[in-house]
Amino acid sequence: METSLRKGRAATFAYFALNGFLLGMWVVHIPAVEHRAGISHAVLGWLLLLLGLGAFAGMQAAGPLTDRAGARTVVPLGAALCSAAVVLPGLATNAWALGGALLLLGFGNGCLDVSMNAHAVQVERGYGRPVMSAFHATFSIGGVLAALIGARTLSWGWSPAATLGAAAVLGLVAAAAAAGALLRPERAAAEEPAAGTPSRRRTPRRIWFLAALALMLMLCEGVANDWSVLHLRDVLDAPAATAALAYGAFSTAMTVGRLLADRVAARVGPVAVLRHGAAVAALGLAVAALSPWVPLALAGWAVFGAGLSGCIPQLFSAAGHADPNAAGANVSRVAGLGYLGMLAGPAVIGPLTHLVPLNLTFFLPVAFCVVAACTAGVLHTRSPAPAAEPRTEKV
Repeated sequence: METSLRKGRAATFAYFALNGFLLGMWVVHIPAVEHRAGISHAVLGWLLLLLGLGAFAGMQAAGPLTDRAGARTVVPLGAALCSAAVVLPGLATNAWALGGALLLLGFGNGCLDVSMNAHAVQVERGYGRPVMSAFHATFSIGGVLAALIGARTLSWGWSPAATLGAAAVLGLVAAAAAAGALLRPERAAAEEPAAGTPSRRRTPRRIWFLAALALMLMLCEGVANDWSVLHLRDVLDAPAATAALAYGAFSTAMTVGRLLADRVAARVGPVAVLRHGAAVAALGLAVAALSPWVPLALAGWAVFGAGLSGCIPQLFSAAGHADPNAAGANVSRVAGLGYLGMLAGPAVIGPLTHLVPLNLTFFLPVAFCVVAACTAGVLHTRSPAPAAEPRTEKV
């Protein structure tokens, strides 16, 4: 059991890294794909909504399927679908083809996202201590690796189809290689439905509350992704190279924070991680918004990333542990609304800039962080389930 748990954890790391790598390869090639398809920025913006729509649909489909068939089955299939689909945008020569390609890529990404998070919950249950945040950090590391490789292949003059095709082959190989190490499903004893009640499982209100928090906090993350660089460039008149450091400071702090968050959660508990993390994030973004100096604004974006880093993994973990027999469905609710929140960042902040300066619009995500800090007690009712048997050997 000890060996299989270690292998299961390693396989989960591999799938998270693969997911980040595949999405990162797509992001790096967006300008080249846009040029090949012959579309405008405006059309690309609309087509990117199809990526989000596909991801949301994939998440909702994969959740119940994971509960029925097990993550061991769904994770490799989702990874294979996401890998095969990543080459399609590189082959698109018009808006219709690109739209279809993004819809399929989003669907594969959604399937992989939910199923690998459900498997991560199963691994965490086996360890009896928090391990979720490190998986999310690995996703970020996969994205960084994609940026480095993609930049290099672009400098060599490789076409998007060639690079994305190579990424697809690598993804298919990795998906197959890691599949055997995934854990077998562990079913808890199902409760018998009372007479006269429907057998279909209803999503508890607590899960929807966790999903609402995920929507708010991932909207905050989306704000950093889409507006941090523009904030330094347009509000503080920073040079382009300096402005780019805003997102770099945020993403680096978030990755490092997620590598450390599991140890912190094991020591102080998930409620404290969410409460204090969201409060720190609110403070960091408020400092960035109000700072008249570029260095202080960069520090604020870094603090914002560090504070947010451990919050979302606690919500995913709580959703997965709420009911082992419905972990996939519950994670799909939280991940699905969270993903919609990330997509909503540009849509919410953009119109607000017509009413107030860009930096003042950041007080909406500041308020969301404050709400998360004040309601972190929702995590109290459930914590990661202990391992079935006490372990004397550290795994």
